[in-house]
Amino acid sequence: MSGRVTARRRMLRLSPTGEIRRQDTLAVEEPLEIRVGGQPLTVTMRTPGNDIDLVHGLLLSENMIGSPEDVVSARYCAGTDEQGRNTYNVLDVELRVPARVHTRHLLTTGACGLCGKTALDEVRSNSRFPQPDPGPSVTPEVLARMPLTLRENQSVFDATGGLHAAGLFTADGTLLAVREDIGRHNAVDKVIGWAVRENRVPAADLVLIVSGRASFELAQKAVMAGIPLLGAVSAPSSLAVDLAVETGLTLVAFLRGETMNIYSAAHRVRVTAADTRSA
Repeated sequence: MSGRVTARRRMLRLSPTGEIRRQDTLAVEEPLEIRVGGQPLTVTMRTPGNDIDLVHGLLLSENMIGSPEDVVSARYCAGTDEQGRNTYNVLDVELRVPARVHTRHLLTTGACGLCGKTALDEVRSNSRFPQPDPGPSVTPEVLARMPLTLRENQSVFDATGGLHAAGLFTADGTLLAVREDIGRHNAVDKVIGWAVRENRVPAADLVLIVSGRASFELAQKAVMAGIPLLGAVSAPSSLAVDLAVETGLTLVAFLRGETMNIYSAAHRVRVTAADTRSA
């Protein structure tokens, strides 16, 4: 159960041919309050849908769970709008081993105030799953097709133009799961949460592809899930590259068509010697 994924709003469209007043389809953005054992953990702005996956992925990233067996139950709490309908915007999780919960800014928020070294050290010390060595091997041709496959499966983006996406692939390019959300970190949590619930974590044989940039937060989530390769359509951040180098995560960015930049652990991308040259 969840709320609406899209909503209609009136707008005025201006163009060289004149003005048009009509309804536009927008991606819904609503808060989700996450509680653990009845205690508030955090509130995230997300697109409703796949909330159970989102919570599993978030709790894994925060090192509060490591498998689906760690979660006893996840249920929506009462919460209604002006018409008395359940908003499905409060989710309470009961863990097998009760956790000490503090309402907080999570490690990976942009305003957390952690320096780069502190953040890297914390992820390295908290990760349950070391990077596989050598891990999966992916050809550049297969890797280049993954963002196209991801885009072809973004059904809500087609309607709104306003959502990020994350997908999990096998090394041969098979898409296993895709999730969309107005927040790129939520999309990744949702798809990793799917992997948790499907007993695919540690995801040592999978590739994570994201539709936008590769921030430290997304690299951190990949490392915490034991994912060996993260590919991004847009640019990486410096701290994301530092984390990838520190942990052995293969980080590929500017993944567009036949070109891509590999920033770390390039051995997982099968490039022939003839294709390699120094600038």
